[in-house]
Amino acid sequence: MAYILNIETSTTNCSVALSKDGDVYHIKEDNSAHYSHAERLHVYIDEVLKCAEIRHKDLNAIAVSQGPGSYTGLRIGVSAAKGLCFALGIPLIAISTLQSLAHKVRAQNGYIIPMLDARRMEVYAAVFDCNFNSIKETSANILEQNSFSEFLEFNPVYFVGNATEKTKTVITHPNSIFLTELPSAQQMCRLSFNKFQSKDFEDLAYFEPFYLKDFIAIPSRKH
Repeated sequence: MAYILNIETSTTNCSVALSKDGDVYHIKEDNSAHYSHAERLHVYIDEVLKCAEIRHKDLNAIAVSQGPGSYTGLRIGVSAAKGLCFALGIPLIAISTLQSLAHKVRAQNGYIIPMLDARRMEVYAAVFDCNFNSIKETSANILEQNSFSEFLEFNPVYFVGNATEKTKTVITHPNSIFLTELPSAQQMCRLSFNKFQSKDFEDLAYFEPFYLKDFIAIPSRKH
């Protein structure tokens, strides 16, 4: 039996799920208009464990969404996960944010393109087939009318994520299907259990979030 605490903080959704052998045991999440992870993440962790009547020492691993996504959100999630792993002496599991986001879609055919909003007309995206096999690795993409045309030509394509609203203004192919969703710890549970079984763990000392691009600080306009 394996209890894994799954942490997702790559977007505005602060999400924590406890899984038991890959099944969701208890989940707590909130998508506020602003990032509130610093205030809520540890509260949610404690609430999830309390509601499930599971103690910290009963956990077998911690899983964290590794990115891409919000620089600050990822830092908070990874810092919390690493701290728990160090304190409890348990392994850290990293889950691709876009891979777990893709699992929000159930399709019989075609492709799934999870995407997260970046600056202006840029998105972080990856491509999976309907069985969640990776077709194209995560990359930064500038949205254009012909973006992902090689997948859209003969198949339905499910675009899922928080970048779909701006994507649908650019990509108008009839095979496009747009689903506005945010990454959640719920979809991490099965993925983290699979990694736990194969002992696919991260090096606690060296693991860093997958930012994809360097963080750029935006100067305050206030004087």
